[in-house]
Amino acid sequence: MGYGVVEATTGGIGMKISFKTQPQNGQWAPLEALWREADTMDELCAGWLFDHFYPILTDDSSGPCFEGWTALSYLAGVTERLRLGLIVSANPYRHPALLAKICGTLDEISGGRLEIGLGAGWNVEETTAYGIPFPAAGVRLDALDEACQVLHSLLTERVSNFQGEHYQLTEAFCEPKGRQTPRPPLIIGGGGEKRTLRIVAKYADHWNFPGRTGEELRPKLEVLHRHCADVGRDPAEIEVSAHLFPPHDPPAAVATAKDLQAAGCDHVIIYMAAPFHIDHLRPAAEALADAVG
Repeated sequence: MGYGVVEATTGGIGMKISFKTQPQNGQWAPLEALWREADTMDELCAGWLFDHFYPILTDDSSGPCFEGWTALSYLAGVTERLRLGLIVSANPYRHPALLAKICGTLDEISGGRLEIGLGAGWNVEETTAYGIPFPAAGVRLDALDEACQVLHSLLTERVSNFQGEHYQLTEAFCEPKGRQTPRPPLIIGGGGEKRTLRIVAKYADHWNFPGRTGEELRPKLEVLHRHCADVGRDPAEIEVSAHLFPPHDPPAAVATAKDLQAAGCDHVIIYMAAPFHIDHLRPAAEALADAVG
């Protein structure tokens, strides 16, 4: 059986709508102001950051990029309602026991609003620059599988012992564990059909689909459902999200959301880059709430 802890899908009652800000190539104050204002918008259920040390999707990787968990902790302190997390944290960057400590602390101080995003990682440039070990994909996925088990144990058990190839725990404590019971929901990001979707089926409460269209999503969901059958998991337990990429013209955002919804997506994430302003977010969020929310 999987480690799923929440009944996550929307079950035909409308899509969840959230937003994600790239914490790069901009000033902090506008990003914070956007989050503060978004916290007052009933259309939005959550806010997200990413986990990179360099700017991504740009020709210049030398610009500013705020560290994700540090920034998220600050944003948890200036918001009251939004659920929040990183989509997704790169497993090679932090030992999962350290990540469990971060998550237990952040879930506690946020009042139980954290969702834990995790993936195998992909950014060779920043890992090479910082000397972070970055093995082949198969090894990273083996480590991701173990990391999900380590996180679950540390955040649900009083004492944890684990003997894996990549991680070991010996009579390990993790307190506080956070507010949510039995732990914060786990989001796995990635689309690899043999390994990543198997890990989603085994452990995740929420899968973040990396594509853009319903046509891309449908075959991935078929694979995920087969993995769920293999491990004895009900796929309805796993929330499915996808990003809506800029520009965020409201009619186009609605059309993309409806396409994704018809394919089985439960949750759309309005993906934003600097410069940040609430007027870039509000029209799309309101249009989506009216059409699919």
